[in-house]
Amino acid sequence: MEWDVVTLSRIQFAATVAFHYLYPPLSIGLGVMLVIFESLWLRTNNPLYHQLARFWTRIFALTFALGVATGIVMEFEFGTNWANYSRFVGDVFGSALAAEGIFAFFLESGFLAVLLFGWDKVKRTTHFFATCMVCLGAHFSAIWIVVANSWMQTPAGFHIVDTPLGPRAEITDFWAMVFNPSSVHRLSHVICGCWQAGAFLVVSVGAWYLLKRVHLDFARACVKAGLAVGLAASLLQVVTGHISAEGVARNQPAKLAAFEGLFETRPRAPLYLFGWVNEEERKVHGLAIPGLLSWLVHGDVDQPVTGLDQFPQEDWPPVNRSFQFYHLMVAVGFGMIALALLGAWHAWRGTLPQRRWLLWLLVLSVLGPQIANQAGWFAAETGRQPWIVYGLMRTAEGVSPTLKAETVMASLVLFTVIYLLLFAVFLYLLNEKIQKGPDAEDLIPSGKLALPVRPAES
Repeated sequence: MEWDVVTLSRIQFAATVAFHYLYPPLSIGLGVMLVIFESLWLRTNNPLYHQLARFWTRIFALTFALGVATGIVMEFEFGTNWANYSRFVGDVFGSALAAEGIFAFFLESGFLAVLLFGWDKVKRTTHFFATCMVCLGAHFSAIWIVVANSWMQTPAGFHIVDTPLGPRAEITDFWAMVFNPSSVHRLSHVICGCWQAGAFLVVSVGAWYLLKRVHLDFARACVKAGLAVGLAASLLQVVTGHISAEGVARNQPAKLAAFEGLFETRPRAPLYLFGWVNEEERKVHGLAIPGLLSWLVHGDVDQPVTGLDQFPQEDWPPVNRSFQFYHLMVAVGFGMIALALLGAWHAWRGTLPQRRWLLWLLVLSVLGPQIANQAGWFAAETGRQPWIVYGLMRTAEGVSPTLKAETVMASLVLFTVIYLLLFAVFLYLLNEKIQKGPDAEDLIPSGKLALPVRPAES
């Protein structure tokens, strides 16, 4: 099979983004957990929370380092693979990335050293402030990346200027660009997914220690705190996901139609729980609830939902792929709610250590948010096709004009090998830190082991 430049460039960018996106959600979610653990240490003076904060700071540092290293490549790909796109959106995308550097990277880098190395060198309150700033910086990074991507989905606050090199989008209203029609909805959904990723990593490690019957106090605290945050974030995902889907119905109806395999505009539109889309026959084979899609979109089962028949076929997204990615995200999301509820019930009753089957599920729960996050991004990007900037520039128009297929293929293979090696190193280091467990000296707030007390001599 002969691959063209556009397809190879899309595969390469998708691969680098998917690999990179394993780490930022963990960093953002772990940042929240660090703030919780350290605030509990400040409030209660319980050395267990000091131990929790220091252990998870080491894991945070690992995920943060991998996130930075893997994110740099994407910025180069905008120039090497997507020069026409970069020229078209440079004014818009450049401002969002500059804001990320100012508000996120400077904030994180300014306080990261205090977070990692300042435990016994600064006051507790100063260290806690540094932890909060690193957490806030990680969230700012998500904000500006989602703003930039949301502008590609629902452009606003710009006009088109003709230049000698072709048309170019330039900002006319910065805040209209930032608060474009989809940015707030999508950001809330992304942030909840990040909180889930960090929380269920904490749950997974705690459940593993409970299975092995080691570090029991540490493990119980991990599971309880992680399940509390994970359950809250999972429930919020239902709300943010519904609001985001309503926005898609208003602003990108072709995408919603692809998500639900809706070929014809109709009232009482069904909502499919699962299925397979036959694009040639324009039918979905699966289990559906009649009228539920109309009710979710309009609050009225008799209101019609816009189908793909309202758009030229050349503007249709890949329907089956969009459908499958979207439904995978939803299915995993509801699965995480069920697992978190079950785990929280047994954790608060004190019966979790006896439910080894449930502990194994909680160990594996770390995979759930990652699968849902990846599926959600793939659904969003696949559903936007064939547009790279919705309604303004097609994906095929954004590729670099002088790029050759063999060059992209060579770099794709090279990046894949390097990323697999990086992933292996990440798993090795993560496993090493988990197997070692929390340091005993971290139980002492001062960082020093207490001397044994001798009984008084008679």
